[in-house]
Amino acid sequence: MKFVDEVTIKVAAGDGGNGCCSFRREKYIPKGGPDGGDGGDGGSVYLLADSELNTLVDYRYERFYSAERGENGRGANCTGAKGADRVLKVPVGTIVIDANTDEQIGDMKEPGQRLLVARGGWHGLGNTRFKSSVNRAPRQTTHGSDGERRELKMELKVLADVGLLGLPNAGKSTFIRQVSAARPKVADYPFTTLIPNLGVVRPEAHRSFVIADIPGVIEGASEGAGLGVRFLKHLARTELLLHIVDLMPFDESSPLENFHAIEQEVAKFAESSEPSLAEKPRWLVLNKMDLLNDQAEQKCAEFLQQVNWDGPVFSISAATGLGCDDLVWAILEHVEKQKGQGLAEQQEPNEVLEPIAPPPFMSQDDWSGNQE
Repeated sequence: MKFVDEVTIKVAAGDGGNGCCSFRREKYIPKGGPDGGDGGDGGSVYLLADSELNTLVDYRYERFYSAERGENGRGANCTGAKGADRVLKVPVGTIVIDANTDEQIGDMKEPGQRLLVARGGWHGLGNTRFKSSVNRAPRQTTHGSDGERRELKMELKVLADVGLLGLPNAGKSTFIRQVSAARPKVADYPFTTLIPNLGVVRPEAHRSFVIADIPGVIEGASEGAGLGVRFLKHLARTELLLHIVDLMPFDESSPLENFHAIEQEVAKFAESSEPSLAEKPRWLVLNKMDLLNDQAEQKCAEFLQQVNWDGPVFSISAATGLGCDDLVWAILEHVEKQKGQGLAEQQEPNEVLEPIAPPPFMSQDDWSGNQE
């Protein structure tokens, strides 16, 4: 399936039905009076976060979606039927933006979350609504209001706990293949990975985390070079970034230059588009230890001295699995700790709330039945 993470669509809610102008005409009823019913409300357009979807490709080919119009009112005080709502399913992690105002309408973070993006029109009133002691045969009616029309820009940011950073051929796809069941393409040429890949890492039963592999970032990516700038936004939701450095580059380039190139591009992108990306914890992962043989320890020490790195450092071989288990367990502990802190911050002290008394014109049964 083609991976699509940005689309623009138009949605239109249903218009409200018009009110009816009608008078009662029945045998043996000399004074029937007005009996025109109201119209029905127009249907609304909702977005629904579906955990079974992972791309916005369905909206690439169909760009306009509308809800049903409300029916017009009828005689005998018959109210028109409400128009059916339109529910559009989107992947979890979709951000919805008004294309005309650039205002963010909502962020679909949770499965099953519903978001109203276009409200249906209000129903028109029939002539029965206008009868009075001085206007016994009203012919006034109102038309239903128009439903909302909007142009929406939807952006998908994949939900993952860990994101992988690195140049093309640094070993990101090999690492995700080694530690998870994901099987991204691996080859000996740059830009083998063209779309983000997600892998579930499960060190033991009931304990797991999700890792995201994006196309390699190259120098100038923050200005549009390569593929990385388009997919760097997918790392904005992660709890941890792994900067994978190839100590044996295939093109004989300097690992130090490659390291600084990634750091500079991420900083530029964070400054211009995703400020939260610069604040995320970042670990350094030195890859391809199996190719260094006896020089592995010396090469790692020299590299760390040059970059002056003060964060966690791991030496691995993604191809053979050397050191991957230690890295996976460290990631799991970090992710579980972060999630635990997040849940603690969301919890608020219990408050004693006074019961809300029902309005005087409603019974206690009616009030309890109308609460959501």
